[in-house]
Amino acid sequence: MRQVTVREMRALLPEIEQALRTEGELVLTKRGRPVARLMPIPDRTPASLSTRELRARMTPSIVPSEVLIRQDRDER
Repeated sequence: MRQVTVREMRALLPEIEQALRTEGELVLTKRGRPVARLMPIPDRTPASLSTRELRARMTPSIVPSEVLIRQDRDER
C-alpha cells in the first residue's frame, strides 16, 4: 500500500492505472492524515455484465412471466 499526498495524486493522475496495477492500493493523504483509499476494481464480476451478456446466459422460460408473477402474488 502506497501513501500519496493530494499534490502527488494530481501529478499521478495520468499514471493512476499503472500505479494501481503495481501498488495494488493507494492511500490519499492530506496534511499527513489519510483521507481516501483508491483500489482497483476486480475483473468482470457477474454484477458488471451487460444486459446482452446476462440474457445470453439465461435459459428461456417455458412459463410466461405474467403467470409466474400471478402465482407469486396469489401465494402471498
